[in-house]
Amino acid sequence: MEALSRLGSLMTITISALLVKNFVLSQFLGICPFLGVSKKLSTATGMGFAVTFVMTIASLVTRLLYNRLLVTYGLEYLQTILFILVIAALVQLVEIILKKFVPPLYRALGIYLPLITTNCAVLGVALLNVDVGYDVLESTVYGFAAGLGFTLALVLFAGVREKLEYSNIPESFKGLPIALISAAFVSLAFFGFQGLLGI
Repeated sequence: MEALSRLGSLMTITISALLVKNFVLSQFLGICPFLGVSKKLSTATGMGFAVTFVMTIASLVTRLLYNRLLVTYGLEYLQTILFILVIAALVQLVEIILKKFVPPLYRALGIYLPLITTNCAVLGVALLNVDVGYDVLESTVYGFAAGLGFTLALVLFAGVREKLEYSNIPESFKGLPIALISAAFVSLAFFGFQGLLGI
């Protein structure tokens, strides 16, 4: 019975992070790569998976370090600095892996790959895990689901932007204006999930 309750709790965390409280479309975190990398579906997918990897591992590592190091020695006030250091190290690892094994994706992501370090969505997940009081497993699941939600938003928006390339748009709306208007409509669609799970 306890295992079913635990599974239900993890499912609630997953659905919440993926749809109901999507970091990009509901909480408006991580907008920079959302607008910058979403012009092509391939780069959006690559960036989404890179952010998902960083969010998942960062959630696990930061929660462990918070519990074992910061709480133990009464250094909780250093959490933001420690979390940024962990995220920066993970981004460097992702950068090395992509440069070695997937050079086209590495080049396509360009400046946005190192910017994962300062992506407020990645840091936001780590900080929210502490604020909400998730344990290590819940934090990891939340980080993974939030990363998938980020990827979902990026891929959906990339699909919309690819369609817009072939649409007849007034000259004054081309480029960033139509991208922002489209982002608003995609975001409105996700607000329909707000009543789900009573959240």
